[in-house]
Amino acid sequence: MDRFISPRQTQRFLSVHDQAATIFRPKHHRLSAAAYRQSRADAFSLWNNYAAEMAA
Repeated sequence: MDRFISPRQTQRFLSVHDQAATIFRPKHHRLSAAAYRQSRADAFSLWNNYAAEMAA
């Protein structure tokens, strides 16, 4: 965190990072391999949809 200019900038980054990270880090120790793969596929699908909306 030494590279952030201010505590506010750090907080903004971490709040956005936390929201995105939760999508991509399912609790795989609680899922079967097939469910984990499906969860990852769903996450990437969501991310692609969000990115397409932001680009439009």
